[in-house]
Amino acid sequence: MVKGEPRIARKRRHARVRAKVAGTDSRPRLCVFRSLNHIYAQVIDDVKGHTLVTASTLDPEIKVGADSKAKSASAELVGSLVARRALSNGINQVVFDRGGYKYHGRVKALAEAARQAGLKF
Repeated sequence: MVKGEPRIARKRRHARVRAKVAGTDSRPRLCVFRSLNHIYAQVIDDVKGHTLVTASTLDPEIKVGADSKAKSASAELVGSLVARRALSNGINQVVFDRGGYKYHGRVKALAEAARQAGLKF
């Protein structure tokens, strides 16, 4: 396997997902990016091209507690934080964009924590 092929395959999968999933003003897109050590979530209005809410394991609110936890547990913290921030900005419903990753592990933990915190998708 040539170096970089998994990244290219993920980009290809993400392009397929993005062809069907788009965030609007009434229902923005919850986008997930997963790196080797961190996980990031953004709520994006694709019509305007604006990022409305962000959260990651690098946020000061989470970073202290996330360092000692497993990756999936810290993903749950990110999911609940992005949901709280979205709800405080008046966003109740989102479209989930898994970013070309499998709905499994950290991505699933983030999504379920966001649902439990009150986001609907």
